[in-house]
Amino acid sequence: MVAPSTGRRVVAGQPPHPLAHSDDTTSQSAPTRPSGTYPLTAVFSDVHSNRQALARALGDAAARGVRRYVCLGDVVGYGAMPLECLDRVMQVTGTGPDGRAIDVLGREVEPGLCLLGNHEQALLDSAEDFNPRARAAIEWTRSAIADGGDLYWNFVGGLVPSRCDAVAQFVHGSPRDPVKEYVMPSDVRHPEKYGALFVPMERSICFVGHSHVPAVYYDDQRYYRPRETEGPYRVLARPTERAIVNVGSVGQPRDGDVRLSYVLFDGENVTFVRLEYDVQGAQADIRGVSALPEYLAERLSQGR
Repeated sequence: MVAPSTGRRVVAGQPPHPLAHSDDTTSQSAPTRPSGTYPLTAVFSDVHSNRQALARALGDAAARGVRRYVCLGDVVGYGAMPLECLDRVMQVTGTGPDGRAIDVLGREVEPGLCLLGNHEQALLDSAEDFNPRARAAIEWTRSAIADGGDLYWNFVGGLVPSRCDAVAQFVHGSPRDPVKEYVMPSDVRHPEKYGALFVPMERSICFVGHSHVPAVYYDDQRYYRPRETEGPYRVLARPTERAIVNVGSVGQPRDGDVRLSYVLFDGENVTFVRLEYDVQGAQADIRGVSALPEYLAERLSQGR
């Protein structure tokens, strides 16, 4: 990663910080937008049927005054509570039958969105390309959703892989392959692939999930991996910059940290949020379903 001000090579996650703090005078050349026109948005992904983690994230977001919720997909898979998680995501995003978005404090918020993840796609099509443990979870999830009724199938069947608002693009995987392609820190060592990720971007900033590893990637091959709750940071410090922001995973972090991860976005600034949640409760839910492999419970306490 090359620091923009000095050209010195630095290690991801070490100073000089590649993101401009929201009150940093060096960020004044960034594109400006009318104050208050973009709702404070919680962007989250990869819930994976983990009701404990989702409840913790949504409760924290509501307490922070979030006015819109965007889910980047993979509400289901791996975990034991797909219907409960689908219900809550439909509620906060306003993608349920009545179209009203209600946060966990009972307040009406602006309608958000939920996207198609590869686990929802596997529900609708096939999980043949999944590993055996993930495939077992999808097969069990399919039966659980069938028992739940048409509401859930209609919701999953109506999900789309990519959406944009006036400022940002939202996908599950990558701008190039919105459902299945991973964006990973190792990609910076492969300039041809890395550069190709940015070509299809429809906005200067694109939010992704899928890898379960929170990070910010720039089109000049800088990248940054947050380790704690950090921000707000102005991600785009110059008008010509483009960035891909991985929000991490709510229900199954894989960066060696068991805490859930999600992002706040106000149209200019990003805040990374890491929170502890009831891991043991989520593990107990999985262990209570004989069709779900034990490994899916164990990995929650490893962050892998």
